[in-house]
Amino acid sequence: MTGLADLTLVEAAQAVRSGQTTSRELLDACWANIDKANPILNATIWLEREAANTAAQAADAAVRDRLPLGKLHGIPMAHKDMYYQAGRLSTAGSALRRDFRPTITATAVARMAAEGAYVFGGLNMAEFAQNPTGHNKTFGGCHNPWNPPYITGGSSSGSGAAVSARMTYAALGSDTGGSIRLPASACGVTGIKPTQTRVSRYGAMPLSFTHDNVGPLCRTARDCARILSIIAGHDPMDPTSAREPVPDYEAQLDGDLRGLRIGVPSTFFLDGAEPPVVAAMEQALLVLAARGATITRMTLPLMDAVAAYGGIISRVEAATIHAQWMRDDPQAYGQHISGRMYPGYAIPAPYYVEALSRRGPILRAFAAEVFRAVDVLVTPTIPTCLPTLAETDIDHGPPGTEHTFLAVSANTRPFNYLGLPAVSVPCGFDPNGCPIGLQIAGRPFAEGRILRAADAYQRDTDFHTRLPGVLS
Repeated sequence: MTGLADLTLVEAAQAVRSGQTTSRELLDACWANIDKANPILNATIWLEREAANTAAQAADAAVRDRLPLGKLHGIPMAHKDMYYQAGRLSTAGSALRRDFRPTITATAVARMAAEGAYVFGGLNMAEFAQNPTGHNKTFGGCHNPWNPPYITGGSSSGSGAAVSARMTYAALGSDTGGSIRLPASACGVTGIKPTQTRVSRYGAMPLSFTHDNVGPLCRTARDCARILSIIAGHDPMDPTSAREPVPDYEAQLDGDLRGLRIGVPSTFFLDGAEPPVVAAMEQALLVLAARGATITRMTLPLMDAVAAYGGIISRVEAATIHAQWMRDDPQAYGQHISGRMYPGYAIPAPYYVEALSRRGPILRAFAAEVFRAVDVLVTPTIPTCLPTLAETDIDHGPPGTEHTFLAVSANTRPFNYLGLPAVSVPCGFDPNGCPIGLQIAGRPFAEGRILRAADAYQRDTDFHTRLPGVLS
């Protein structure tokens, strides 16, 4: 077979299972693209070539010996470097954890390993998962595979870049304010933030108790569906994880959108949206409508409260998690991390408690009004054309840089406070040749519905199949 690195995760798993290729050949294809693209992208923090080669050989032996094979058998992967794997590095993109090796393994990683996947590296990320751009003080910034001076989105910057550049077939990210969906959008791949509590967070570096989510970045919605079916579900090690039954998300991808009611917000999510992004969204809506969906323009309720309360919670919880390190070694943090953290210590406790206590009532009111009228919401993932790393470097840029920096995640943060599932799929390119993302959000535990819409869209478009310039 040729073009092994270009296979989707689902295609690669089937190729190994059927004997069309081997796990070692898939891994070698990843190594080739890493050697070619990583010097430009800086998408990895560590790699374990010898251990990965051994794992690939074991996977191929299992196929030869006709042993039972899992749904991800023989698939090499690398993940955002904040997922604990016993005995392996887990830096969280920080100087403070440059040499940290945990003694436990994240449930999401363990569940994929049980289905035959293995890990060959840790991917670059924003320091402690706290920026939407891909800057990193300790390990260096991550660069966009389509146009290297531009941002990758963050904080799962290496995950987005590595999946896009065919360095890995899939990667776990984390999403506290958009950190799966932003790099998916910026790098032209597909990424899903599940419903809050849908996936266990055990063994994942925490940032915000209330907003953190575990999820995959992949080439396609079908790839995301396969991984989500594996990692979702209750975990005794994470008592906050939901007991809601886990459906077979992949089986729901039938391409049929007849009767699906799509809501398009006329306010907030289009505030400051730039014409190329709006045009790409409108073209995507036409594709979805041709599949049978109906489109309704609507005004969303309570968005000012969602934005205000979400900001309070994320700042206070991050400040709490980092309090001891901030006292002991504040200079180890990048300037923009400190700038985000310190205001969290100044927010009065009643404000934080109010933000928490209002979350449930706001979600119920929002869902009652919105999802009575529509089934899913469609918005741009990032409302503007991608800025460059220089234009969003708030540690060294001129006054006003922070506005460009914060605008990147304006459309993703609300769904973290609301706890709703949302997926980003590529839907076009801006004038600089950088990808544009379409965000599809739904009611709680409606991952199957939003993935079905995303998959139907990808059946009629090819944005998710195109190769970035770094591979040309």
